Amino acid sequence: MPELIKQNVQWFPGHMAKTRRLIKESLNLVDGVVEILDARVPYSSQNPELDGIIKNKPRIILLNKCDVANPTATSMWIKYFESKGAYAIPVDCKTGKGLNKFDEVVKKALAKVIAKNEEKGMTGKPLRLMVVGIPNTGKSSFINRMGKNAKAKVADKAGVTRQNQWFIVGNGIELLDTPGVLWPKFDDPEVGDKLAFIGSVKDEVTDKETIACRLLESLAKTNPSAIEERYKISGVEGLQGWEILEMIGKKRGFLIKGGEIDYERAAVIVADEFRGGKLGRITLELP
Repeated sequence: MPELIKQNVQWFPGHMAKTRRLIKESLNLVDGVVEILDARVPYSSQNPELDGIIKNKPRIILLNKCDVANPTATSMWIKYFESKGAYAIPVDCKTGKGLNKFDEVVKKALAKVIAKNEEKGMTGKPLRLMVVGIPNTGKSSFINRMGKNAKAKVADKAGVTRQNQWFIVGNGIELLDTPGVLWPKFDDPEVGDKLAFIGSVKDEVTDKETIACRLLESLAKTNPSAIEERYKISGVEGLQGWEILEMIGKKRGFLIKGGEIDYERAAVIVADEFRGGKLGRITLELP
């Protein structure tokens, strides 16, 4: 049995405090905000500080990674955001799925800005949008997809973009990329866990085995068949996470000297396969 860490996931590096300040300072440069959320955890991946920072700026929400999220749940989230007066579309920034609707949504969200520009004789003035989101939600992939000449650093890990960058992506739209920013602490420990599950908290600052066990316990309650079908095991309901991880380790033959289970290797596999959608299209929370 692996030694599990009880403390809650918390991570707020100094550069994130700087990012929060940069967002505030840059708001007067943009007409609206594009917020990218992870479709698997739309609630947990939404920074609660943003409402107070951007205030009444028009907002477009992109539910990214919809290809690995439950489509029914994604539809529910779209309706939820629409009921709140927001513009929301499901997308997959890596493949470009859904992004063909982006320009149309921008024009709807910024209709008043466009009308005001026309009144001032500035028809066709570029629309400037700030792209925000917590780490690893796909901001850079979105920008790179939006224009052939747009280039931003991309990596499948949290915290790659560290400074504001402007990109002209065509169709009269300019995007301001900002570093991914989390909030000072996670008041709800479940939120911290979910962000660790999807990789928005750096793996280096979490305990891999603890996170994998928590993920497995969560899935065993809500979607046990996803675990059983992927790892060819049965009877996971009601088990503790470490017991399921042990079953997976045995099934996959992850053994170390003395025939002990290599829990760390099993944990890494579970996290990677969940994030890659190999356990199926799973959404961890509903509106």
